[in-house]
Amino acid sequence: MSKATAGQLNTLLADSTVFYQKLRHYHWNVQGPQFFQLHEKFEEIYEKWAGLIDEIAERIIALDTVPLHTLKSMLEKATLKEDPKIPEGAQMVTKVIADLNALRASVNKIIDAADAEGDRSTVNLLEDLGDAIEGDVWMLKAWLKKA
Repeated sequence: MSKATAGQLNTLLADSTVFYQKLRHYHWNVQGPQFFQLHEKFEEIYEKWAGLIDEIAERIIALDTVPLHTLKSMLEKATLKEDPKIPEGAQMVTKVIADLNALRASVNKIIDAADAEGDRSTVNLLEDLGDAIEGDVWMLKAWLKKA
């Protein structure tokens, strides 16, 4: 098992944590005619990511590495950015989709690296994560078409 893969997983952990908090921010602050739909959807997604974050951290530990565990270290390592603004609902959805696509690209890179190393456990974890991301992107894009 590679320390490089664990390092990539730590970046994914940091990005996932920033994404999780951004979803909570949007859940708390969404307003307007889409309030009920988006408030519920953002909560559904961030609850899912709470579990995914835990699985990523536990995989890092299984690779005999320490997962990032402070907010400072997460923000320093993350490639995703926080959103200090309160956009309107459709803009929130667009930003969530962009973050999900960035997360999916990271997942794909880590899958390739882990597969090359014969790390099936990491590949399996991330393939499931990629499927979850794909489902959320599809649903959010469908919602945007009516917004």
